[in-house]
Amino acid sequence: MRWGYFPGCSAGDDAKDYDLSLRYVTRALGIDLVEIKDWVCCGGLSGSSASHLYSITLPLFNLFLAERQGFERIVVPCPICLSRFKKVHLEWAQAPSLQEKLKAVFDAPYQGKANVYHPVEVFLELGLERIRERRRRSLSGLKIACYYGCFLTRPPELCSFDRSENPQSLDLILRQLGAETVDWSLKTQCCGNFVGFSRSDIVQKLGNDLLKEAKEAGANALAVACPHCQTNLDSRQEQIKRVYQVRYDLPILHLTQWMGLAFGALPEEVGIERLLTSPREVLGARGLI
Repeated sequence: MRWGYFPGCSAGDDAKDYDLSLRYVTRALGIDLVEIKDWVCCGGLSGSSASHLYSITLPLFNLFLAERQGFERIVVPCPICLSRFKKVHLEWAQAPSLQEKLKAVFDAPYQGKANVYHPVEVFLELGLERIRERRRRSLSGLKIACYYGCFLTRPPELCSFDRSENPQSLDLILRQLGAETVDWSLKTQCCGNFVGFSRSDIVQKLGNDLLKEAKEAGANALAVACPHCQTNLDSRQEQIKRVYQVRYDLPILHLTQWMGLAFGALPEEVGIERLLTSPREVLGARGLI
């Protein structure tokens, strides 16, 4: 099964472990990820600060490249990139005047055939039974809080594969692998990543609220599906300890890292050593490393 792959900017930097584990898991499930040649940054949330047309052109250019390279289905692991792609694709389809403007940007017309999917959507499409069949080790004994963040299921008109306020897709996947997932109320609350440099006080409070709630719900680790959420929650725990005088020591693993370990991966094959909050005690006690 051949899919186009848009890794995004973070995959080559702070989210190498996400990229590594996603590639491992997709291979294990029989998915051939082929990186789109010559892709560029999607513009994220900053492209609109330059101009509206610029914010649309960057993500559409990537879809144009994918389409020209023969990909109609594209895996996009970052929910922010995914949201940008989905939004501009819809805007392009509904605005003939925009299509005319873009003819001056691209060297061939974009046909609108490229469709983007988050890895979670792909896993659900393959089916929970197939994920369960691939399990080589059980995640039993783990109580995991699944954190969805702001973008994965919002806005619902664009991200419709799960409920926006009480999503369950990560929970369903991890339960197939033997884990217990906890019920908690902050699974879609913002972690504050985008004000990390300007308002560290806000980010520390949001992070403390999330980790405290997860811990009180009984979790001994978290699962995330966004590279920015993972980096933020993982790297802030020492700051939170100093400010709030509390130590959570909650490992923050990508969903694909959990899946990879359950599929039989060695820790280095899914980037476990890159985590800042060590998962060795939690994972070692259950024979996963």
